[in-house]
Amino acid sequence: MSTLIKFLKFIDWMSEQSGQLGKWFAIVLVLAGSYETISRHFFNAPTIWAYDTMCIAGGVIYMLGASYNYRHDAHTRVDLFYTRGNPRTKALINVICSIFLFFPLMIMMLKLSVTWALKAWKINEVMFTSFWYPPAAPYRTIFAIGLFLLILQGLARFIRDIYLVVKGEEIV
Repeated sequence: MSTLIKFLKFIDWMSEQSGQLGKWFAIVLVLAGSYETISRHFFNAPTIWAYDTMCIAGGVIYMLGASYNYRHDAHTRVDLFYTRGNPRTKALINVICSIFLFFPLMIMMLKLSVTWALKAWKINEVMFTSFWYPPAAPYRTIFAIGLFLLILQGLARFIRDIYLVVKGEEIV
């Protein structure tokens, strides 16, 4: 049991670190947006890189923050019945939804994102939606890593929920 608890705490730690790293990209997002706004509106000199930088930074925040968000149960859910249930009922709902919704979708997305990232590195893909042409591979890799961490955090939640449903007590 102590090995399982260590494993779950390690996953939680990785999600915490991912969230801590992801939040720094909010600064990049704000700085790029501020720079673009000032250069465009005050100096009539728009950039070709700021918009892409903001999109990439926003995506990094989203993907690195996903496992952190899931760890802290801060994600959006449709909770017609969920909030009225006791902890054991909530855990059962989580288990059922994880089996039929979360894991199939996330695993499929991870498989596609890893393929997408590997291809981007192999062909030196660039983002062709702008004239700046930033490299796509680092962003696609962050996307795959974020999904992997989200699946790991989902696994940790799943194990905790199974334990709660079966034993009636929580694993910390």
